[in-house]
Amino acid sequence: MQRGHSGIQQVLDLDIPIIVACNGWTIGGSFQRALLCDIRVAAVGARFLLPEVTHGVIPDTGGVSRLFQMCGHGLVSDMVLTGRVLPADEALTYGVVSRVVPAGELDETVRDMAAKIAAAPPLAVKLARRVIGHLATPEVLRSMHEELLAQTVLTTPHDFAEFKASRAEEREPMYKRG
Repeated sequence: MQRGHSGIQQVLDLDIPIIVACNGWTIGGSFQRALLCDIRVAAVGARFLLPEVTHGVIPDTGGVSRLFQMCGHGLVSDMVLTGRVLPADEALTYGVVSRVVPAGELDETVRDMAAKIAAAPPLAVKLARRVIGHLATPEVLRSMHEELLAQTVLTTPHDFAEFKASRAEEREPMYKRG
């Protein structure tokens, strides 16, 4: 897991911005990775989901801390603890995505945005991305450390084994409480 985190953290160190086009479902780790990128554009009807807790683990690639920075405690708790779906229009309201466009215009919109960025002086783009990134990155890295510790604890006890067994046996899980 630590190796995976160091790979994901490389996104934070790039000199160029990353724009993500979200169409349809953006779920779990894919959603978290998108959250670590610079700009997210969603197609009308796109949906976002963090279902990890319903699978006996937690989101663990740093995206939840970025989502917390964008949306605050209430929405993040709702999404993480209940598996609540976040539709594109609401994601725009919370600043999770910067634009919502018709699906047929998604690729063109992202290409146009990338072209505008590429036309700017590279050093200015690099430094602007760095300044923006430094506003949030320390908290993301701290969160990733906590996520690593929590995930290590979660993947070893009875509840995780019970979750996997109940799925395999197609029955309701019987979790220990406490």
